[in-house]
Amino acid sequence: MTRIFDDPATFKDDVIKGFAAAYSRYVDRVRGASGFVRCGGPRAGKVSLVVGGGSGHYPSYAGIVGAGLADACVLGDVFTSPSAEQVYRIGRAADGGAGVVLAFGNYAGDRLNFAAAQERLSTEGTHTRIVYVTDDIASAPVQERGKRRGIAGTVIVYKIGGAAADSGLDLDTVERVMRTANDATFSFGVAFGGCTFPGQRQPLFTVQEGQMEFGLGIHGEPGVRSAAWMPARKLAVELVEAVLAERPAGAHGRAAVVLNGLGATKYEELFLLYGHVHRLLAEAGVVAVLPEVGELVTSLDMAGCSLSVTWLDDELEEYWSAPVDTAAFRRGSTTMFPVFESVSRSDVAQAASAVAVEASPRSREAAAVVRRAVDAMTEVVVEAEELLGQIDAVAGDGDHGAGMTRGLRAARAAADVTNGGAGTVLRAAGDAFGDRAGGTSGILWGIFLGAMGVSLGDTDEVTAERLCQAVRHGAEMMQRIGKARPGDKTMLDALLPFVDDLDSRLAEGASLGSAWTEAARTAVAAAVATASLVPKVGRARPLAERSVGTPDAGATSMGIVLTAVGPVLSDTPCKR
Repeated sequence: MTRIFDDPATFKDDVIKGFAAAYSRYVDRVRGASGFVRCGGPRAGKVSLVVGGGSGHYPSYAGIVGAGLADACVLGDVFTSPSAEQVYRIGRAADGGAGVVLAFGNYAGDRLNFAAAQERLSTEGTHTRIVYVTDDIASAPVQERGKRRGIAGTVIVYKIGGAAADSGLDLDTVERVMRTANDATFSFGVAFGGCTFPGQRQPLFTVQEGQMEFGLGIHGEPGVRSAAWMPARKLAVELVEAVLAERPAGAHGRAAVVLNGLGATKYEELFLLYGHVHRLLAEAGVVAVLPEVGELVTSLDMAGCSLSVTWLDDELEEYWSAPVDTAAFRRGSTTMFPVFESVSRSDVAQAASAVAVEASPRSREAAAVVRRAVDAMTEVVVEAEELLGQIDAVAGDGDHGAGMTRGLRAARAAADVTNGGAGTVLRAAGDAFGDRAGGTSGILWGIFLGAMGVSLGDTDEVTAERLCQAVRHGAEMMQRIGKARPGDKTMLDALLPFVDDLDSRLAEGASLGSAWTEAARTAVAAAVATASLVPKVGRARPLAERSVGTPDAGATSMGIVLTAVGPVLSDTPCKR
């Protein structure tokens, strides 16, 4: 378990402070953002590589910022995507004028948040590209390569991309090189024990005594199949055969090889295992080029390891072999790279100043109701945090309850200090929710609340009909951006039935409070019914069968939250 912490809620921020104190020779902290840029700021005229994702994976991501690798990193909470706002701030701070590549593992929350940040950066004139890594062969069949997760192979792709950028290549070429590297990278892992969130006593999953799990994820997801313990020589066969089975046609025998420890498996064990791996690769005609053995992408205190292989051509080998100097990954002398002038940009990511908002008296009255509703939502989710985490841990990473709590607490704080009508308060709450919660749920809840705010505005009276329309608008925006459909086992499976039921009851003449309360019961029942569904999107998809029999965590929290709002609306007079 994770034993060293103060407040689990501030774990990521405390880690960032400590890392900044220890490695100021490598990084500068970006004010107002959860992350770093390379010491001295971005380099003028050089493409900047920004990597990121949830905390809990050190050395990814802070430990690989430096010459020959990443120019900046952005960190979300433990196993949670950083928010779009955080990605935007780091991306803006990292821009040296030649464009930015945003790189991350292929997870739904990261794709949503990084894409939103890319759109904002591009709108402001920063040329931005996205490269996400899909190396985990256990998470989807080869025919669905685009659905695969990014695990330890990410560090190889980042290393190659970082060297390409430091060599002075332009944005198009750096993107092409990184995509080529990703297409040539394959990883497979094994877990001997689960990992534990700071403040929690139970791991996200357990491995039975005498067993191991193949196909683990780096966010505490269990493996896709179990096997009895086996000696290292047989374990090496399992790992090597799985990776070599997907050797691309035409790949010659030279490859970048990484045997990665996940946090609790010691270096001596990894070296022992690599001896067998190296022999098996050589017997298969594979030359391991500058292999790396150690911890490069961890999962808190998870016991386990993974094998990554990237098939090299001459271009990829040049950048894989190039020097690198970061806090956690060092090789050769980086003086071979061209010299770019540093640009001090570490203070550009400040939050915008608050502006006065005009609102009608009736909309301000409605804003007070919004604040009470957010209070009620926060209280019930705090009570249900542990339950939601347990549900999420069955086939996910177990962070849903913590993320919802962070998001709603931030939303409540923002709503309390925001002066304006219902629309402005809802938008502020949505922005704060997305920024603090991170992950898929964070950005989708932020979109949902923000869209409701746009629909309600700050001048017109909030009637029952307009509120229903606003909820439907928020649900439609969530569905459009999240790209989930009914039956995919997501929060939409509770929200969409709620909206339809609310609309129907209001049309029949029910009061808003009564209609909302009854529709919330429909949402709760729909959430329970998701237990029979198989997830088709998100982090639970690779472990779809394990989730059958357990309701979706997002749908469950949606039902809980909607139920909490009912009494608030029942106590509030509202025109039809």
